[in-house]
Amino acid sequence: MTAFRTEHRCPLPPAEAWRRVTDWPRHGAWVPLTRIAAEPPGPTAPGTLVVARTGLGRLAFDDPMEVVRWTPPAPDRPGHCRLVKRGTRVIGWAEIEVRAVPGGSLVSWQEDARVRGLPRLFDAPTAWAGRLVFGRVVRHLLATPAHPR
Repeated sequence: MTAFRTEHRCPLPPAEAWRRVTDWPRHGAWVPLTRIAAEPPGPTAPGTLVVARTGLGRLAFDDPMEVVRWTPPAPDRPGHCRLVKRGTRVIGWAEIEVRAVPGGSLVSWQEDARVRGLPRLFDAPTAWAGRLVFGRVVRHLLATPAHPR
């Protein structure tokens, strides 16, 4: 598997940071060649399927991820979301944690994923690219207000 972690501090309260980083369709604005949708529409909960469609035309593929843990932040605990990749091409998991820190929140994105058929030789560059892409995604989601739900 290709594991990576990225962390970002922001001045937002945990509830707002959580709302922004778990607004799944907005992720697609910052992930190249990707659209993201959640099924069923509405509030996220365990069992929600988040599907990222990446690529162009016939070269596109789906990366379905099931939400298996959904615990929004509260005054006495951090928020935690765990997604398990359920696709045929990409396997693994991702976790998002949002915790209160002095002056705002700390958002952590951790992922351990593999593209089936990709040799292990590509693990290090894939982890580097994951940190780069998801670091950018989290920074932009935290900096850009989400639409109210």
